[in-house]
Amino acid sequence: MAESNHKVAVFGATGYAGALAADIVWRHPELELTAVTGRSETGLRLSDIHPRYDVPLKLEEPILDDIAERAGSALVAYPHKAAAPTVDALLKRGLKVVDLSADFRLSQAAYEEYYEPHPIPELLDQAVYGLTERHRERIKDAELVANPGCNSTAALLALYPVADLTDDVIVDVKAGVSGAGRGANDKTHFVSVVENVSPYSVGRHRHRAELEMELTGLTRISFATHLIPLDQGILATVYLQPKEPITQEQLFTRFTEYYASEPFIKVVKNAPGVRDVRDTNFAAIHPAVEQDTGRVIIYSAIDNLWKGAAGAAVQNLNLMVGLDEGAGLLTGQEINNARA
Repeated sequence: MAESNHKVAVFGATGYAGALAADIVWRHPELELTAVTGRSETGLRLSDIHPRYDVPLKLEEPILDDIAERAGSALVAYPHKAAAPTVDALLKRGLKVVDLSADFRLSQAAYEEYYEPHPIPELLDQAVYGLTERHRERIKDAELVANPGCNSTAALLALYPVADLTDDVIVDVKAGVSGAGRGANDKTHFVSVVENVSPYSVGRHRHRAELEMELTGLTRISFATHLIPLDQGILATVYLQPKEPITQEQLFTRFTEYYASEPFIKVVKNAPGVRDVRDTNFAAIHPAVEQDTGRVIIYSAIDNLWKGAAGAAVQNLNLMVGLDEGAGLLTGQEINNARA
């Protein structure tokens, strides 16, 4: 753990994303983890709940006045609707906040169309959508950043460089079960997942709303998601028919130039798998032109707990407190070496 002026609390540290966020902050060279919360396991060390993460702090009740005295920033890893009141209370106490839920990603109209009535709509205009590669400069000055959804992160990173080529896309997402959260239900139970691939949120996935918000030129977006027998990782395959023909060389150059200065985007020459980015904050993207049809197919792989959640949250927090955005975002192998 670092001794620094950047003191951070993690709310909801018992969930998968919250636990990883706490671990990243605990090992961060310039952030100091001062509190982790978890109502049902209060008093236990976080490492007792998640032995993979060697965070020795004891889980606390989320007593905001007490925690606010020990932290200047917070990562909130609560489910949607539950997050908003805590985010509001922390902002009123002067903390910078990265919210990992969906509560501040969308406009009020979009949130209420895809989710439910918004509990604190007056905060929505204050929030910055936290896909760093797109909104870096606004994130630097933000008090509240809304972390993107994991599926939408993979899809948007595939689409940003080519959204002007078409108005019609198909996004096909294969996702590991940790994206569903720690409270497993029938669909994420081992017996249901093993040796199986199953669609979910058929007809309308909530993360589609983020594509509608970010890619306003696309008038037709089909968004299909599938659960695969994997604990973490997302592979999004994006299909589009360009309005004008494009060659493989032109397409690849478009991606490499668009992401030339991005520290966590790898434009790769072969289609990636999720293992290529596991336990890292990288996205691996391969754009291809289908020879027989001229259709563009883009493969985008991320780790849903890292680039799709906790890693992206720390990347955003780094910018918010004036640090290099890559600070503390070790790869899985580097973390394992540090633990040895």
